[in-house]
Amino acid sequence: MKQLKKVLAAVLVLAMVFAMAACGGEEGGAEGIEGKKISIMTPYLGSVTTNQMVDYLEKDLTDRGAEVSVVNTDNDFGELASRIEDVVAANTDAIVLVSADPNQVANQLQEAFDAEIPVFGCDSGFIEGMQINATSDNYQMGELIVKYLFDDLMGGKGTVISLTHRPHPGVVKRCEAFDDLIKEYPDITLITEQHVPAEQPINDAQDIVENLLLANAAKDSVTAIWAAWDEPAIGATQALKEAGRDEVLVTGVDGNDQAISLIKEGTNLKATVKQNFEGMAQIVAEQMGKYFAGEELERGDMYAPATLITPETAE
Repeated sequence: MKQLKKVLAAVLVLAMVFAMAACGGEEGGAEGIEGKKISIMTPYLGSVTTNQMVDYLEKDLTDRGAEVSVVNTDNDFGELASRIEDVVAANTDAIVLVSADPNQVANQLQEAFDAEIPVFGCDSGFIEGMQINATSDNYQMGELIVKYLFDDLMGGKGTVISLTHRPHPGVVKRCEAFDDLIKEYPDITLITEQHVPAEQPINDAQDIVENLLLANAAKDSVTAIWAAWDEPAIGATQALKEAGRDEVLVTGVDGNDQAISLIKEGTNLKATVKQNFEGMAQIVAEQMGKYFAGEELERGDMYAPATLITPETAE
């Protein structure tokens, strides 16, 4: 009996050891960030959606015990490249690139890779050497909003203006979806594609659309405006309201609060695709925790689901 008790006691101790080890493994994924110096870097903090992502990231990483610094270079990629060199020289523990094409700072990111500093993307592109990029499936979002515009709103015919910003990797994918799909609609004509700068996209889009309306002054000469993200859609909506062109349909992408409010109010803005920016930030924080806990990551893009917002579904 004493021998049996000793065996049972030994089994119990081993069970407790394994349980603690298992808990430690889970905790490593969640707590591996604690005490790490994390550099969040973007050229586009003035953008509503980029600002949201940075806020979510900063809160999530800080809550997990990281020391977080945010670097914004005000649309200057040369400055972004320089600041990446700075944080690499300062031995940051990790870099999170937000809403920026990594190809434009590939040489500087290579310095991070060479220094074994992990680089994560949040709604950025992905290049070899990075860990993961948390984003939406931007091509799929482009397909979703283009099909809704072309089929449900335009009925497969009419004219459309495209407002884009192709330097942004996510916007590029949405534009590629637009380019591919419009070929399938012979009764829809693209009037023009206009590049909208990232500095003041609402104001710039409003100015662009005001000028286009002067050139297309006849009622029904413009059926729709497809904007690759919400801020140009908002600017276009403002221009249309001031011009009294209530017949023109507008769609956007991102699902920011102002865009959803305009959809609810019954303005020209009829739909957007709401991205899950909080979900993207969570993906980055979780994957970073796993990295610092010594887990192997499956590198590449990781998607947070997006949702079509229309007057019927706007909350």
